[in-house]
Amino acid sequence: MAIERSSSVAVELEGTLLISGGLFPYFLLVALEAGGPLRAGVLLAVYPIVALLGVALSDDDLPLLVMTFVSTAGLTVGDVAAVAKATLPRFFLGELRDSMFRAFARHAACERYVVTRLPTVMVEPFVREYVADGARAVGTELRVVGRRFTGAVTSAPGVATTGDRSLGALVAVLGRDGVVDVGLCSGGGAVNRQPAFMRICKERLVVSTPRKAPETPLPRSEYARPLIFHDGRLVGRPDPLAFLAVVLWLPLGILLAVVRIGIGIFPYGVSLLLAAATGFQIRANLGATAAIGAPERRRGTLYACNHQTLMDPVILSTVVHRKVTAVTYSLSGLSELIAPIPTVRLTRDRGRDRVLMRSVLARGDLAVCPEGTTCREPYLLRFSPLFAEIAGEITPVAVRAGGAMFHGTTVRGYKWMDSFFFLMNPVPWYQVRLLPLVVSSGAGDDDSSSRDVANRVQRVIGEALGFECTALTRREKYQMIAGHDGVDARAGEQSSSRCGGARL
Repeated sequence: MAIERSSSVAVELEGTLLISGGLFPYFLLVALEAGGPLRAGVLLAVYPIVALLGVALSDDDLPLLVMTFVSTAGLTVGDVAAVAKATLPRFFLGELRDSMFRAFARHAACERYVVTRLPTVMVEPFVREYVADGARAVGTELRVVGRRFTGAVTSAPGVATTGDRSLGALVAVLGRDGVVDVGLCSGGGAVNRQPAFMRICKERLVVSTPRKAPETPLPRSEYARPLIFHDGRLVGRPDPLAFLAVVLWLPLGILLAVVRIGIGIFPYGVSLLLAAATGFQIRANLGATAAIGAPERRRGTLYACNHQTLMDPVILSTVVHRKVTAVTYSLSGLSELIAPIPTVRLTRDRGRDRVLMRSVLARGDLAVCPEGTTCREPYLLRFSPLFAEIAGEITPVAVRAGGAMFHGTTVRGYKWMDSFFFLMNPVPWYQVRLLPLVVSSGAGDDDSSSRDVANRVQRVIGEALGFECTALTRREKYQMIAGHDGVDARAGEQSSSRCGGARL
């Protein structure tokens, strides 16, 4: 099919550009991350009822209207927009259909539209940043009163699969007599089940995939832009049954988290055995740079770790069988209280922090996370060079961690809950690998030398993990996700109140 430069292309989002046609997970993510657990629970409870009623009444609009109302009513525009930018793109990308994305991307010279039954505010950041530059999202428009959504929809698009609302909205975008040259949608075979926007398309292409040939998601390496930062507590796509399983797991998960935290009071060997008994998997490769149970030395070891969760120094201390002090910038009081290792707060004054870290290192082992913040994806942020100015030798530590249900990090939520969420996973896991020593001058006077050492340590850890090294910083992460620099005193513990969110 040849498409002229002046032509236009419209594609259906759900079921065509995305492999799945289900909308519940995206409404659930908005309800949970912008509204809170109670709102998400209400949505989960009412969804089966309205879905059955929609089938019984042959009304495709009913489930969408109810999900829209429950997930957005009363929320501020900023809260929903923040979730759409920080949380939803990761789940959209996981469902992005390889073949359709490539076909849509080939027509970069065309005017491109992504038509969806979801609210436009939920889809715009994904379409703009990860589908195509200049593409427009055409979805349901929500009524706003005083900067808050009412939960009701206007007469704009997307709510109906066969009605006139989506047709009217696309015509409004194109102009009074607007038409689309080519329309793409998924098909079930029946013309009356096609989206309404297909009526104004000169050429209609219905894409059907045989059941025995499942579609392939777009590989991460082919994303229009790298997915490095994202937020939200849930690891997996929250389909109804999957989210129900999470809800049912919570009571046992909370109990397990408390037990796992309590294990930290036991000696290292015992705590490793008890952690394994609760399903916490810890794997370590100490190489030739560490001796378990080695006697105290005149000067401690400086460990430089990539940052996965708040528990990185705790797990490191456990696997090397030595008390390792961790330096932090904005650790909550509760996190300090339950930490089984010493913690030292830095001041963000370079000179004072250098002196403080040297004094700690003179008394024992010290663990630093030079990235300054966590990164969930296989990337390393820029390493601050301060750590390279305080010791002549540095032990790089490659760390990986994860869980099947919950992320143990957050930007917009309450950070004091990070460790609890990580430990609530059924089988949380950690992999720790100590790498060969990196020599540093440790003089503290040569900034270029310390930067070179920091970059070298970053590369060593990146190669060991298979992660890509970047020049991105903590400040840029917070700006991209939360709209602030992450330094404000309120940003650490009350980021949810400043940026919205479920405060999870």
